[in-house]
Amino acid sequence: MDDAPGEIYVTSSQTTPARTGLSAWSPAQRFALAFGTVYLVVALAGFALTGFSDFAGHHSHTLLIFAVNPLHNAIHLVLGIAWLASAPRHATARLANLAIGVVLGLVTVIGFVGGMGMLGMSGLADPDNFLHLLTASLSLYFGSVAAGHSDGGEAPDSVG
Repeated sequence: MDDAPGEIYVTSSQTTPARTGLSAWSPAQRFALAFGTVYLVVALAGFALTGFSDFAGHHSHTLLIFAVNPLHNAIHLVLGIAWLASAPRHATARLANLAIGVVLGLVTVIGFVGGMGMLGMSGLADPDNFLHLLTASLSLYFGSVAAGHSDGGEAPDSVG
């Protein structure tokens, strides 16, 4: 087929626009952002309730149904900041989710045997233990199986 002078051939290919912003984030990143925000808010609410005195005391205040003291609030603050700092990058969000999941899993086990009195937790039936178990499970899930892919479809970054 010869091109006639002055004729222009236009070809078109439909492409999906690149995702930007939070929609481009992987499930691991969105989880880190959401839980980082929740933990930060809980820490600030806890400090508003407890203040900073009797930092690691066994006397605790109740935030909803959960025991808190200033040390418990400080730990929530550190976890919230860690999750929020890790959220912008897929690999760091995955790693933070895994690491925090493991730590909270250990805290759950220690809490169930009554070893978390310094955080205001009282043993097996303490609601904090069940919340930590749920958070650990979700964090491990979003750090591994449901971490998703980075940058809208690239292979996930390797952790390790």
